[in-house]
Amino acid sequence: MKTTKGIRAAFLSLAMASVAFIASPALAEGKLTVSSPQDPGSWDPVDTFLVQWAAVATNIFDGLTYRGPDLKLVPGLAESWEELDEGKRVRFKLRQGVKFHNGEDFNAEAVKFTFERLLGEEGSKGPQRSNYVAIDSIEIIDDYTVDMKLKSPDPVLLTKLAGYGAMIVPPKYIAEHGEEHFNTNPVGTGPFKFISYAPKVNIKLEANADYWDGAPKLSELEYRFIAEPSTAVAELQAGRVDLVLPPTIPIGMIDVIKNDSKLELVSVPGPTVDALRFNTRDGITKDPKVRQALTMAVDRQAIVDQILAGQASPIASFQGELSFGYDPELKPLPYDPEGAKKLLAEAGIEEGATVQIDVRGNDQTMNEVAQVIASYLQMVGITATIKPYETNVLLNDIIPQGKTGAMFQQKWGGWTFDYDNTAYSMYHSGEKWNPYDSDPELDKLLESQRPLTDRAERERILKEIAAYAADRALEMPLYNSNAIYGVNKRVKDFVPAPDNRTKFDKVSVE
Repeated sequence: MKTTKGIRAAFLSLAMASVAFIASPALAEGKLTVSSPQDPGSWDPVDTFLVQWAAVATNIFDGLTYRGPDLKLVPGLAESWEELDEGKRVRFKLRQGVKFHNGEDFNAEAVKFTFERLLGEEGSKGPQRSNYVAIDSIEIIDDYTVDMKLKSPDPVLLTKLAGYGAMIVPPKYIAEHGEEHFNTNPVGTGPFKFISYAPKVNIKLEANADYWDGAPKLSELEYRFIAEPSTAVAELQAGRVDLVLPPTIPIGMIDVIKNDSKLELVSVPGPTVDALRFNTRDGITKDPKVRQALTMAVDRQAIVDQILAGQASPIASFQGELSFGYDPELKPLPYDPEGAKKLLAEAGIEEGATVQIDVRGNDQTMNEVAQVIASYLQMVGITATIKPYETNVLLNDIIPQGKTGAMFQQKWGGWTFDYDNTAYSMYHSGEKWNPYDSDPELDKLLESQRPLTDRAERERILKEIAAYAADRALEMPLYNSNAIYGVNKRVKDFVPAPDNRTKFDKVSVE
């Protein structure tokens, strides 16, 4: 039998526990499962350019700036910034009280470490460094103020700081665990913390309750890597996946989603463009006349209308109309099979000549498009064979090493919505995505626009670059695709990002 004193103690203990329970913030509930078509293989921001990396990593890492689905640039880990010394330096005031997922403080040292790493030996191993070469150094003013000194002005710098290589990383964690460990065990300051990663299977994240922009509404976020589109859609229908990311859903399966009462199709114009680029070094596509002929042989508007169900628009250069540098006056080469035959004859190409088209094997839509393109080429006397590759093999080995056929698929996100980000990577000598071509005149144009702060002059040069590339027919421009998401209706407050970089901290599930 309890004494009065014991009863009072028990009551007091119960009351204190009740108070503690009331005072504690409600924990987020609900798991969102997302299907992504590609495992980037490394979660280190300096290692990749892949949109599917950013689709996941936007939820793990933060940049100094942030650009959301409305494409407006807002503060991220930097609360504010100002240009000094006539644009030769940018001063960032950093957000205080932010911690990395491992408990490490975010501060000026982390910013300095991030950019010295990106611009140093580690960054030189990956494709991101060239986007940030305008940065000369980072100077720490105090614990929460840094100056970014510039070698030259970069009009797109603040946008670049919102993604990819500029994501802020933890110095102590990387020093303690090493680069290889960080590749597969990422730590950032973002709304979700890393739990586990099974290559080519999934990556699991949990809510960061202490996130500086508020705790996520979800408790768990899992990305499953499902390369086969029909499998991804089947998992969505079965309820084992809540959301399918672009560019998974092939046009032929749009009606499958639209006709399912549990699902909805969400489509928004995006930055992604598709082209078949040419091997300008070897074979018949060395000749610009041949490249022009192959382009004129293909009815790209018919492909958009009939194969893509209108979920895209034809392009004249390797950018969409939302891109800074887009020229509405630049028209695609016309569909003109007779003109194509004439150019091929002038180039001395005999009927029956062959070309190989390299594509991503898991891109069902492009595989269908490539078959149609092969049929068009057959009508002008060119026999095309289609060679599918596993995506990572095509992107990391075949293209950069200059081992493609005459034509190869290039799908490019253009996530800055600025043509420089695309054109410099595609056309400048020595760049990873330009294994065949070296053109001093084009290099000069590309370099001349980067330091300009005069927006109108810079736009004029970007348009000139687009026209120059079109005149030389460096690729067969195909189309600018919509970003198509398949979503279970139990997902609430989902706002689709045109660039596929969706933060899920404000999303909930029923």
